[in-house]
Amino acid sequence: MRTGNPALQARAFRGLPWAGAESMTLEGAVNKTLLLFVILFATGAITWNEALSGNPQFEGLIVVGGLGGLVAAIATTFKRQWSPVLAPVYAALEGLVLGGISAIFNAQYPGIALEAVGATLATMAVMLVAYRSGVLRATPAFQRGVVAATGGVLIFYLVSWIASFFLHYSLMMVGGPIGIGISLVIVGIAALNLVLDFAVIEDGVASRAPKYMEWYAGFSLMVTLVWLYIEMLRLLFRIQEMLRD
Repeated sequence: MRTGNPALQARAFRGLPWAGAESMTLEGAVNKTLLLFVILFATGAITWNEALSGNPQFEGLIVVGGLGGLVAAIATTFKRQWSPVLAPVYAALEGLVLGGISAIFNAQYPGIALEAVGATLATMAVMLVAYRSGVLRATPAFQRGVVAATGGVLIFYLVSWIASFFLHYSLMMVGGPIGIGISLVIVGIAALNLVLDFAVIEDGVASRAPKYMEWYAGFSLMVTLVWLYIEMLRLLFRIQEMLRD
């Protein structure tokens, strides 16, 4: 099973030392995922409140959370055994980032952050139902297509970042119909990655992966959902900008 999420490659569940240890369960993975999101929302409230109070230090918290979250994510991907500790750390740091970013967007269009949260949860629910019902299947061809599309998005992010040094604006914030179209495509690709994530987690349960992989599964699913939420936020922002104009 392949997935665009680098943390949820099928090999993540192979060759793991677990002799005599309790194995991973779907219920355990769900519970760990929910706990990680509780942590994320708790720390997100910190930067959210700091931003609303006008404290400029919230920007520093975003930077700390972004850099620290990146380090924690890389470490967790390579040291899966540490996921019971690193996954909560990643969730806490990522919460600082999302809380601040959400506050910035919400200051311009009140209510947009809540709308993005609702849209993200609704998308996850739809993808889960589609996966469980068999409407969407993680076939080899489907996997290859999603992985290729995800790679294309990563290249677009990189090109946009490099171009910002020369054009003095980011291609990621292009507005109008073109910007909305870009956001819709990226949101769709992120949503399809959820299908692959569900399949790989199910494969981990079936292969009786060690218990700590429940934390790793929660972390990996959070990576995709955080990406989806940020893109939902961008999409709703672009729609609001076009409606205002």
